[in-house]
Amino acid sequence: AIATLMQVFSQFGYRRIKPPLAEFEQSLLAAGPGAALVDDTFRMMDPLSHKMLGLRSDITAQIARIASSRMGDELRPLRLTYANDVIRTRASQARTQRQFTQVGCEMIGQDDVDCDVEICVVALMSLAALGLENITLDFALPRIADEIFVKTKTQVGDVDALRLSLSGAGDKVFDALAEMDLSDESQKHISRLKAVIKGVNAAIAQLDLKGVTLTVDPLETQGFEYHTTLAFTFFAQNVRGEIGRGGRYDIGNSLESAAGFTFYMDTLRRGLPERGGEKIKRISTAASWADIQSYQNEGFIVIRESRKDA
Repeated sequence: AIATLMQVFSQFGYRRIKPPLAEFEQSLLAAGPGAALVDDTFRMMDPLSHKMLGLRSDITAQIARIASSRMGDELRPLRLTYANDVIRTRASQARTQRQFTQVGCEMIGQDDVDCDVEICVVALMSLAALGLENITLDFALPRIADEIFVKTKTQVGDVDALRLSLSGAGDKVFDALAEMDLSDESQKHISRLKAVIKGVNAAIAQLDLKGVTLTVDPLETQGFEYHTTLAFTFFAQNVRGEIGRGGRYDIGNSLESAAGFTFYMDTLRRGLPERGGEKIKRISTAASWADIQSYQNEGFIVIRESRKDA
């Protein structure tokens, strides 16, 4: 599955990088995505420098650091992809394992609707390549949630009722938001999301991606602490929990903008169609290497076995 995802990403010019497992916490937990990972990050002391190290709990923060430092002079937009394990200090109900694999893409240095659309469409195409069906892409607007609560005078106990009336198909949600007389800043976020959804819908039609549903939940903020104008989550039918999420964020003090997504392979793999049986050929170790290669070229897995004379 990871190889399939990487192939799709590379076809769009995303270059694979492999960040270090451990970094000094000063850089790993820097302003931007890293600052939101403090509670999830294991720490230990470097015996040489006596400085604190952190084990990565999310790769997006590392991509942000690499993009602004080692790859700071690279031509923008910078397209990067990764497939690595992360480890977190605590599990959750949806993710009971503390170590799992993240696979994703980041586009750095371009802040416009075209970039947002590309990130969403590349993700949907890669899920289609895996054979996943009935995908839901749920958009959020984390920066306007607080204003919605104020405008609607919603109490803590009434949040679920408000979410029920203010989530679902885009047209329904946007009509409801239009009646709230939100600020100009919030209107900018809403207008941009409308443009992104229009672009993603156009791509879905052109690519004939079956079973993709786009929804909007403007009150969803959990897990989007560092996202700005756009955030989204991927779900798949018959798979419990989110299979991935992404959005737009700022990188450190430079305020360079980036957008990306991450798939959680421990969850995503539950929705993968079962693979057919592998073609296995067992041959004697006396067989020539040329014969072995010939079988492998035909798609066989070749197992060499020592065979005693009868």
